Amino acid sequence: MKTKDNKKLYIIFVIIILVISILIYSVVTKNDTYAKETIIDNVKISNAETIDIYAIIEKNSNELSKEKIETKEEPLEFMTKYRTNKDLPKGTIQVIQEGREGIQQISIKKVYKEDKLISEEQISAIVTKSSIDKIVEIGGASYSSNYNVKVGDTLYVTADRAAIMVNKDSNSQKIATLSRNEKLNVMQIDEDWYRIKSSLGTGWIKKESTTFINPNSTYAETFGTEKSKKQLLNTLSFNMSLNKPSGLSLEQFKKVLSDSKDKNKIFENNAEYFYYIEKQYNINGLFVAAIGIHESAWGTSKIARNKTNLFGYGAYDSNPYNGAYTFSSYSESIDLMARVLTKYYLNPSGTKIYNGEVAKGTYYNEPTFSGVNKRYATDKNWANAVYNHMKYLYEKI
Repeated sequence: MKTKDNKKLYIIFVIIILVISILIYSVVTKNDTYAKETIIDNVKISNAETIDIYAIIEKNSNELSKEKIETKEEPLEFMTKYRTNKDLPKGTIQVIQEGREGIQQISIKKVYKEDKLISEEQISAIVTKSSIDKIVEIGGASYSSNYNVKVGDTLYVTADRAAIMVNKDSNSQKIATLSRNEKLNVMQIDEDWYRIKSSLGTGWIKKESTTFINPNSTYAETFGTEKSKKQLLNTLSFNMSLNKPSGLSLEQFKKVLSDSKDKNKIFENNAEYFYYIEKQYNINGLFVAAIGIHESAWGTSKIARNKTNLFGYGAYDSNPYNGAYTFSSYSESIDLMARVLTKYYLNPSGTKIYNGEVAKGTYYNEPTFSGVNKRYATDKNWANAVYNHMKYLYEKI
């Protein structure tokens, strides 16, 4: 009997141990669950059965976004400083110091969702090589000149230092360096270069670093005639080539950019710079003015007023105000915008443009309103809007 009783007790003991183990396991696993509990009158009610785990996982997967920081080197465009020379004929420009590009390291944060780029923002720019400002003197005399240099003419150096090159290329071998006011004889004219003979040798020199005006004498003659309104309007069309000067005179630029919409007189007071960019960069100055009018609402935008930036240059859609460049003068923003359009948008890669440089053509499609619109602005109506501003200006000639 004792053996049977002991056997029963043993079985009961084993059953008790199993029950206790199950209870302990339940408590431990219950503490690991993600379900929330609500206490009502000291009674705990689990909501584990009401949570759709798969729905949460799917939602979180769909909301995943990735951020990438991309760093690249880009040219740091030089600024152009203009100053008036009252001894120069009105409408005349001459370079006193040649500009030099620098190098900057740009970091851009890009955000992707499901491998699709949804935003990008420039977060830093570190200058690794400083640029050198270009200094240009503009005519401030009461008379004007449209004189065109011819082979055989005598010229004079305007820059502090001007290089004579073996070939008409800024990167070719340098023969000699000339100082301001040195005399040159023109032997050949080719685009932006003169082949000249000087006391230090024969070679090529940039046109912009020379003048036909003798620094030791006065000049008070008017050359050339102004194109009529009819002639200029005949060149206007939506499909016109914008990598050519408009042909307006300085006085015509001042006339069309004097307008009641220009409440702060920004365009009126800077009209001459739209004329000077035509002379230097082979671009339609009224096209650049029309972009400025469109982007800045005739100079009334916050960026235009606070940052002296008529074009929103440097602004990203995600953070336009903070991204936009600040300029020290409106002439700087006008000049830089003209160079950027000429180098990246209006000419195919390899095209000779200004200062002996060639176009990058990074965003080139064709030199028209529609061609620029494709890579310059996300707004598909941008081309029509800018053309309408330009047409308005042309009709004021």
